[in-house]
Amino acid sequence: MLIVDGVFAFRPEIDAHFDHRVWPDVTPETSVRRGIERDKDMPGADAGAIHRDRCLPAERVHLSEADPVGRAGFVIGDSVFAQPRIIRG
Repeated sequence: MLIVDGVFAFRPEIDAHFDHRVWPDVTPETSVRRGIERDKDMPGADAGAIHRDRCLPAERVHLSEADPVGRAGFVIGDSVFAQPRIIRG
């Protein structure tokens, strides 16, 4: 078993390489907050700017172009980290 973690792992050109996919469903605000918290001590980087100005817009494009939520076998509600819930799957 190989587990791949990546927001852009739903790109259509790599579909044939996966048997199952899980989409963690979180609000954009939660995603940005978690990213900032995780990366705040990264040397030479402004974690807030990275997540608000680069990661969030890139994810919005990916959502509209690749429809990862619609193509996922499982969707897990992950807005409350300690209480994930199965939305679909």
